[in-house]
Amino acid sequence: MSKKILSDLRETLKQLEEQGLYKRERILSSPQGVEIRLVGGQVVLNFCANNYLGLANDPRLIKAARETIEKWGYGLSSVRFICGTQEIHKELERKISEFLGTEDAILYAACFDANGGVFEPFFDADSAIISDELNHASIIDGVRLSKAVRLRYKHSDMSELENHLRETAGRKYRIIVTDGVFSMDGDIANLKEICGLAEKYDALVMVDDSHATGYIGPTGRGTAEYYGVMGRVDIITTTLGKALGGALGGCTSGRKEIIEMLRQRSRPYLFSNSLAPAVVGASLEVLRILNESPELPAKVMQNAAYFREKMVAAGFDIVPGETAIVPVMLYDEPLAVKMAGKMLEEGIYVIGFTYPVVPKGRARIRVQLSAAHSKW
Repeated sequence: MSKKILSDLRETLKQLEEQGLYKRERILSSPQGVEIRLVGGQVVLNFCANNYLGLANDPRLIKAARETIEKWGYGLSSVRFICGTQEIHKELERKISEFLGTEDAILYAACFDANGGVFEPFFDADSAIISDELNHASIIDGVRLSKAVRLRYKHSDMSELENHLRETAGRKYRIIVTDGVFSMDGDIANLKEICGLAEKYDALVMVDDSHATGYIGPTGRGTAEYYGVMGRVDIITTTLGKALGGALGGCTSGRKEIIEMLRQRSRPYLFSNSLAPAVVGASLEVLRILNESPELPAKVMQNAAYFREKMVAAGFDIVPGETAIVPVMLYDEPLAVKMAGKMLEEGIYVIGFTYPVVPKGRARIRVQLSAAHSKW
């Protein structure tokens, strides 16, 4: 192996360490939950999981996963179109589309794959993709895989978005792409206005609802439900790996023709293994629980509102909002990492987020609440 690359890598890693940007993994010795145990025995309160509904270790999901393995096996060793589609995969796709109010859905190994495979089949050099500047990395990478003209608008700036729509009036296809809930700031995209602009300028709308599905909106159906625009969003990508059980898996849901074309042309779908039966079975159970437990999404939002109120009263600088993602702004990278370490010593598990996960100078501790958290 090249000695130069090893030397360069060592130097880069050293610089990351010195700048307070080096990311270390903390190792758990317990299942996911509000209380978790670290290697070494320390039990801490967890405020940084995407486990918004608190279902990651729910006995009902564990039972569903176990029963599904016993009936359908551990894995499929195949992509979907060869011999990797079971009845339960089609059932889950139907249930997801029903839950999101769309015509069809397609499963992926992860939402990163869903976002990575959604643009290239539709948008060529004559098309334009218009994307919020704070969209998730998976959207950014997926957009790069297409040959379309790429435009970014300032975060949630509807005026700049409209300017881009005017500028691209001659393009064959145009799509507006946004996170539903932005993963680092916790704010909600202005989906009602985005849909209005898309209809005015004949563009498509795509929303990544990974941090919204399950608890945003009165029944947890996401940002489209929150804004009352269900049926007006053309493509929704989301994950099974956050509120919906927290294992893995993603999906794209939307117009029937769009989903059918993804089955024919989406490379991550065509060239990746099918989702494991246990994950499929547990995900079906999550959707059943959500349909029967409308109080769960409300509990998440109540906990988030309570935490925000108390943090502001204590003098902390937090990004305004109402979702379960509450960024506590520190701005300084080494300080964010150091504070997270001190919090761990006090039994509070949080992570300091630094560049490149957030922009330089915007370091923070991102707190995430769940329905399983409770007041003292």
